[in-house]
Amino acid sequence: MSTPRRGWRGRPRPGEPATPAPVLHEGDLASGDTPPGWTAEQSVAPSVRAAAAWSWRFLLIAAATAAGLWVVGFFKVIVVSVAIALLLTVLLAPVARFLHARLRFPRGLASITSVLLLLAVVSGLVVLAGRSIASGFGDLYDQASAGVDEALAWLSDGPLGLSTDQLDDLVQQGRDQISENASSLVSGALTVTTTVGHVAAGALITLFCTFFFLLDGRTIWTWLVGLLPISVRERVHQAGRRGIVTLSGYTRTQILVAFVDATGIGLGAAILGVPLAVPLATLVFVGSFIPIVGAIATGSVAVLVALVAQGPVVALLMLGVVLLVQQIEGHVLQPFLMGHAVSLHPVAVLLVVAAGSLAAGIVGALFAVPIAAVLNTVVLYLHGHDKFPELGTDDHVTLRPPGVYGRRRGIGRGRVRAGAGGSDPAAGLEPGGARGAGGARRGPDGPTGRS
Repeated sequence: MSTPRRGWRGRPRPGEPATPAPVLHEGDLASGDTPPGWTAEQSVAPSVRAAAAWSWRFLLIAAATAAGLWVVGFFKVIVVSVAIALLLTVLLAPVARFLHARLRFPRGLASITSVLLLLAVVSGLVVLAGRSIASGFGDLYDQASAGVDEALAWLSDGPLGLSTDQLDDLVQQGRDQISENASSLVSGALTVTTTVGHVAAGALITLFCTFFFLLDGRTIWTWLVGLLPISVRERVHQAGRRGIVTLSGYTRTQILVAFVDATGIGLGAAILGVPLAVPLATLVFVGSFIPIVGAIATGSVAVLVALVAQGPVVALLMLGVVLLVQQIEGHVLQPFLMGHAVSLHPVAVLLVVAAGSLAAGIVGALFAVPIAAVLNTVVLYLHGHDKFPELGTDDHVTLRPPGVYGRRRGIGRGRVRAGAGGSDPAAGLEPGGARGAGGARRGPDGPTGRS
């Protein structure tokens, strides 16, 4: 009887009898020998083979992820600038759409006006905070000096009983440490100078990208999706629309949460007579963009300023204000607003923020939650779970092949319904969708871009 032919992985083909496994007895094989009729792979337990297959694939994915993170870290100035520009784009898109559709501004003028309005708001906050710092820092310095003198008097007259000579020796040791570490201070100043240069370059890149994302975001998105194989373009396009909706919801909700935190802590500081109330409120507003951790860290700065300026009683009251604001954020704003916007559990948010801060410091903590929220939406859609079924798939885009970018026509075919009304922020980077306030666009007739 001939041995039946075997198919993939040694399984018998349909209609052929299976070969029974050889019956082995103790002593039939020497130690380390392979049973007759078995391959070396069959002699390994299936669980071990499965674990090995998972292991090398996991190691390969980890190596690719590490390489990608290294590339991102090397180009961090550009990557961070583009990420901030994307956040600003989803924030300013309604403004640009209003100027273009309602006030009949040309698209370029509406985009540049939106960017200029953002610069005006930021500049106004900086000027307001700067004046408050300039007027209140002198008083705060005097109060801090008086507090240091009181602390030295307590060290001398209190239970420690330090003599004046001992205190002078401690002060002199501090001065000697500063003198010995002068070179480190100089190198630190040079590092700060380099950082300031990077910040300036990043700010220019951010403004430049924000303007062109507002002006021509849909064309840029179309070109990027056109780099992919034709069979996956539609799914990637629809996933990208939903990712933009999630990013837009996160950005607007986080601004609202940060405004509530800053207003509550700033008003509390002003009522208690804590100096630098406006700069403290501005600091809390910026810090609140790091969920859970940011407002607590910046609120502790307000408590420290109250302790230095007004004493322990006012500091305790300021701490109560910070905790009250945090309770409102944690039990009202985060569950109802942020939870709906990002669909992430608070434990997941905390772990993502911690991982982002460990990987990339403050920048990682800032971008960890929006990145996780967008990835969650995109991955769920690609696996069949649509978080935004109301968007549908009516925003079809006939994509040109990569490289055909110079001609502006041919981005879509017919009327783009999702963008025609101006209510869908997911039709690419440019939430308005179709060019014009609801006009139709003619484009290529086929998926290859041929007219």
